[in-house]
Amino acid sequence: MDDVEFTAADDGQWKQYQALATRAYGETVPDIALLGAHGDRRVALRGSRVVAGGLGVVVPQWFGGRAVPAASLGCGAVAPEERGGRLAGQLMAQRVRAVREQGAVLATLWTASSRYVRRLGWEAPAQVLSWTVPTAALRREQAATDTLEITHGDSGALAGLRERLAGQWNGPWQRPTWWAAWQQQAHPDVATYAFAPPGREATGALAVAVRRAPGGRELVVYDFWAADAATSDGMLAFLGGHHGRIPSVLFERTALPPGPLLPQRLARIGEARARSWHPWMLRVLDPVRAVELRGWPPHLDDELVLDIDHGHAAADADAGGEAAGEAGRRFTLAIGGGRARLDPGGPRGRAADVTLSGGQFAVWYAGGYRSTAAAALAGIRGNADALARLLAATTDREAWLADYF
Repeated sequence: MDDVEFTAADDGQWKQYQALATRAYGETVPDIALLGAHGDRRVALRGSRVVAGGLGVVVPQWFGGRAVPAASLGCGAVAPEERGGRLAGQLMAQRVRAVREQGAVLATLWTASSRYVRRLGWEAPAQVLSWTVPTAALRREQAATDTLEITHGDSGALAGLRERLAGQWNGPWQRPTWWAAWQQQAHPDVATYAFAPPGREATGALAVAVRRAPGGRELVVYDFWAADAATSDGMLAFLGGHHGRIPSVLFERTALPPGPLLPQRLARIGEARARSWHPWMLRVLDPVRAVELRGWPPHLDDELVLDIDHGHAAADADAGGEAAGEAGRRFTLAIGGGRARLDPGGPRGRAADVTLSGGQFAVWYAGGYRSTAAAALAGIRGNADALARLLAATTDREAWLADYF
């Protein structure tokens, strides 16, 4: 691949890449154009011909109640005639280097090629499901909407509500100022509704659209943010109120937070059909900075020695990238007062309390291991006490990425 050059794309090269991606995907990818103005546009050139590319959008993500500098990598493709070599790995290394230079300490992506990116250090913190339910199953005899005021449209107040609620999870974007315009372009038929107790600020935000489906139409839910159970019940009842004209409701893969919110509201759980999607995947680019910038439970006071195996570092270097910030295996994790440090090295002569890979570290960072049994089955090594103490640092919030890119 010595004859391939990697570079930030100018407008002409990015138009070339749009055509390449359409050929590679078999369909147009609108976000290549829509998000191109907001991210790092990186392409691979063979001479003057674009043969691969991808986008890196630097957007903070919430972890532990704090917004951590992160990059979302998307819209990547390699020309079909160029597949089978090392081009994809080389380009990914260059894309990661570019967003690191812009301050990102984490990298997130959605991909159907999970096995491939796992070798490069990414791992999936959570399962991703969409849900389809009969609209009538969401009806209420005594409508929960009776206690809520419902307003069509977004006056701007809903952004603050989403921001507050997003910080209760690990992974959601801190949505940038251009997010609403992007979504309006990507989904012009979406309607937004605000839900609020009488005379109070909004406690719920819903974004939905009606689209054609086999056998008729369905109501598609893109955004579902509720501050409490009463609000979520009212929002579900509102969706159920469409039963006379629309037979089913589809909750998109990013719409619902993890947990049993929907199944627990149904009279018969069998009324809901879940579909598993390829997951979002996380990589910690700089563990020391990522730990420093994340939020931590204020009641914890602990110290653990970790052995973190960054097995992908050699692959990065071989692909023309770098593993700065990831070098070394032994670290001391010190937590106290709602803050934490990850210091390279550890006490002389002390064995590691926990041994894990870079991908497993990313899942732990996102709160993806909900029990010591789950962590052990995933391959994390350590005694039960050490594992329990390690997991207690991140399981106060669950992993959820509410944006697809």
